[in-house]
Amino acid sequence: MFSSKKRLDHAFKTAKVLDFDNDSKFIFFSDCHRGDNSFADDFANNRNIYFHALKHYYKEDFTYIELGDGDELWENLTFDSILNAHKNVYLLMKQFFDENRLHLIWGNHDMVYRDPEYVKKHLHTYFNARTGKDEPLFMGLKYEEAILLNHCDTNQQLFLTHGHQADWWNFLFWKWSRFLVRILWKPLNVMGIADPTSPAKNYKELIKVEKRTKKWITDNNNLITIVGHTHRPRFPEPGDIAFFNDGSCVHPRSITGIEIEKGEISLIKWQIDTNDTGVLQINRSVLEGPIPLIDYKTA
Repeated sequence: MFSSKKRLDHAFKTAKVLDFDNDSKFIFFSDCHRGDNSFADDFANNRNIYFHALKHYYKEDFTYIELGDGDELWENLTFDSILNAHKNVYLLMKQFFDENRLHLIWGNHDMVYRDPEYVKKHLHTYFNARTGKDEPLFMGLKYEEAILLNHCDTNQQLFLTHGHQADWWNFLFWKWSRFLVRILWKPLNVMGIADPTSPAKNYKELIKVEKRTKKWITDNNNLITIVGHTHRPRFPEPGDIAFFNDGSCVHPRSITGIEIEKGEISLIKWQIDTNDTGVLQINRSVLEGPIPLIDYKTA
């Protein structure tokens, strides 16, 4: 699969189908890049914001769909160090999973999860130091390359994937990129030097990836497509190319995501603010929307 079109076509054809209706509630986050809480862990700065937001969505009965690069497995050798650094996050995600409200998509930084045996070995159970036993974590979990949401009443479809299918280097040569990140870019990242192969840190590459994705969307009857990968939030108006991006969870001092509730879609941000008395608090704000999904329907 040497073209963006073929890779996106394959993801679409093999996507897991989930039915939904206007009573369904979804939150999409991506690019959390959860690490080992070291200086190179970009997630660590926003972990309290993320955990608070996820608790909100759990209490409000949302289904959580993570659109890739949830775990940073380029900089880190194994999942164990990440789990130990952010165990409260994973135990909360387990609550979603146990209620069938968690769906995970792999991206280029956690592409090892496309191997079911790897997922079974590392994520199905975890060692509980308190009990001294292996206990269930995400028992039976299967990562997907893509998910297709199908509206039961309108038959409208939403295509969800990470988006690195339109980034030939990070899809085909991800093992080489992983090697470079571990050996070269991780120590340089600590010093503030960005990886030039990442579209999130290279504007020219970002534009190329978005252009290829938009071309695929227009070739597929303007199918609503929601991705991550570039870390740049995108929220089109009805009538424009239906290319959405939920942003990332490693923005400076904030995280962004996309919500679907009551048949409407919104781009949201969670960040730390101060109230009138100077007390720090975590607030949610709506950046774009809500707009009825049906307004994007083309056929």
